[in-house]
Amino acid sequence: MKTLFDYVDRLITGLMARYGISLLRYSIGLIFIWFGALKFVPGLSPAQELATSTIELMTFGMISLQASLIMLATLEVGIGLLLISGRWLRLTIFLLMFQMIGTMTPVFLFPELVFTSFPYGLTMEGQYIFKNFVVISAALVIGATARGGLLVDEPERVLS
Repeated sequence: MKTLFDYVDRLITGLMARYGISLLRYSIGLIFIWFGALKFVPGLSPAQELATSTIELMTFGMISLQASLIMLATLEVGIGLLLISGRWLRLTIFLLMFQMIGTMTPVFLFPELVFTSFPYGLTMEGQYIFKNFVVISAALVIGATARGGLLVDEPERVLS
């Protein structure tokens, strides 16, 4: 029984190590494309008002709301396409982190829109923002492979 379990465990772990990073890139890329594409259509993105308010405050109103939404949508779709392609990962991770900084700023700029009860009660917008900690963590893992790093299923084989 232990031999069968060990075989299945090694098989599954090997598959996760082999395909995990790619699936992470594809899934995060799809999310960026999807959320970015929504911003191209006025009123379709649930994050539109929060995003435009944040950009307006951060740019001191120097960029029109329509232009800021188009720029943000383009950035997000571009990040998504780059993640899915697997090309220029260092640039992609840089752009993703830059975008994440902007996404996190409402926590400080508009805490009343993020929290129902500070620091633990989150609004829907707050939940939307805080889920990005998972995206940031995924980007760090993906970034660790940008120079050829890999996940390995049997580290003792690699170290010996």
